[in-house]
Amino acid sequence: MADLLTGDAIRLHERAGSRDEAIRRCGEVLVEVGAVAPAYVEAMLAREQSVSTYVGEGVAIPHGTLNSKESVRRDALAVLRFPDGVDWDGFDVRVCVAIAAAGDGHVDILASLAEILLDPDQAARLRAATDPADVLDLLILEKT
Repeated sequence: MADLLTGDAIRLHERAGSRDEAIRRCGEVLVEVGAVAPAYVEAMLAREQSVSTYVGEGVAIPHGTLNSKESVRRDALAVLRFPDGVDWDGFDVRVCVAIAAAGDGHVDILASLAEILLDPDQAARLRAATDPADVLDLLILEKT
């Protein structure tokens, strides 16, 4: 995952008044780092309308629809932390791991995230991270 997540795609002090606002912010970060075209943001919102991207432990993994692959310039991740939480259809989300994947690369990404989320201590570390280096350590270094 080291080539997918860079420090400039980690934002740990975000605020959002709604699930859709949080998803929009995730998409904006992917646009800012050059991973996706702006159209991808709308595809992320469309994905959420069809199936929730909440995965448990206060984490959601917003990503685009299958039809949005042409908007992906390169596979990438963005990690956004919402210290005040976001109401995600009744769940309290504190961290979003946004995914941009043109091919099947997202499957490996999801598997790695699942390993972290299955460990309550690691999931808590991800939710509590206040330094991008902590996120990189957790998501990248511990997986190598």
